[in-house]
Amino acid sequence: MNKPYLINSISEQHRLLGLPKPKHPLISIFRHEDADFNVLTELQHFTLNFYCISIKKDYDGKLKYGHRHYDFDEGMMAFISPNQLLLKLSTGTKPPGGTTFMFHPDFIANTPLAARIRNFHFFSYELHEALHLSEQEEAKIEGIFSSIESEYQGGIDNFSQDVMIAQIELLLQYSSRFYARQFITRKVANDEILIRLENVLDQYLNLQKGLPTVRQIAEELNLSADYLSDMLRITSGQTAQQHIQAKVIEKAKQLLTTTDLQISEIAYQMGFEYPQSFHKLFKNKTKMSPMKYRSSFN
Repeated sequence: MNKPYLINSISEQHRLLGLPKPKHPLISIFRHEDADFNVLTELQHFTLNFYCISIKKDYDGKLKYGHRHYDFDEGMMAFISPNQLLLKLSTGTKPPGGTTFMFHPDFIANTPLAARIRNFHFFSYELHEALHLSEQEEAKIEGIFSSIESEYQGGIDNFSQDVMIAQIELLLQYSSRFYARQFITRKVANDEILIRLENVLDQYLNLQKGLPTVRQIAEELNLSADYLSDMLRITSGQTAQQHIQAKVIEKAKQLLTTTDLQISEIAYQMGFEYPQSFHKLFKNKTKMSPMKYRSSFN
C-alpha cells in the first residue's frame, strides 16, 4: 500500500475540500454541505496532522479504517487525533450532513490542555466505537461549536485563545459525560462484550497461551484497548487490566485447590515469566500467599 497522504495544516484541508481560506490558521469549523469530499475520495488514504471532531449525520457513504467499513447513516460523533488514522472515504448518494471542528496541536501548545488532552481516551477509539448523540446532546455540542466559531470569526484579541481553549475543554468534558451515558445505556451491547471477554480470557488461561495484555484482549474483541478499559471502568468499576487480573486470580485459586501442581508450575501455566510475579499479584489481590491460600483448604 502506498504511503498515506499527510494533510499537514488546516489551510490545506480547506483547500482540498474546496472551502474558503480559514479565518484562523490553527482552528476552524465547517459544515459538511459546504465541502467537496471528492478530492479526499481520490486520495484514498490520508492522515491528518491536527485534531478533528465531527458530528456526522444524514450521510450514506462509508469510511474505511483497516479492513472495516463504518456506515454514517445515523448521527454520531467521531474523534481523530493527529496522525492517528488511515482513512479511505467513499461518498454516498445523499449530500453529507454534519459539522467538523479542527484544531492544530500548536493552538493548545504550552497550555494545561496540551498535557490533559491525552486523558480523553476517545481520541484513540476505533470508528465503530463512535459516540451516538441524542438530539439534546447534539444541540449542546453544536452550541459549543458555534461559540468557538463566533470567537475566531470576530476580532482576535488577547483573550481570544484562552476563551476558545476553555470552550474546547468544555466540549471534551461534555463528550466524556455523553460517552459515560452511552456505556451505561448500551447494556445489551456491553453484556455481549462481557460474554465474549470471558470466553477470550478462558481461552488464554485454559489453553496456556500466556498472560494476556489488555491490547491483545481488545484486538480479539475488535475493540480499542482504551474503549474496552473505559467501558469496563464505567459499567463494572474495574479497568480491563483489573478484570484480567481478577480472572487470573480466579483461575489460580482453582488450580491451587484442585491440583497438586507446585506454585511455580501454576505460575508458569498462568503465563507468568517469574513465579515471584505471580506470588506478588496473588498476595496483593487476596491478602495471603498462594501457599497459605492452598493450606487453608487442607
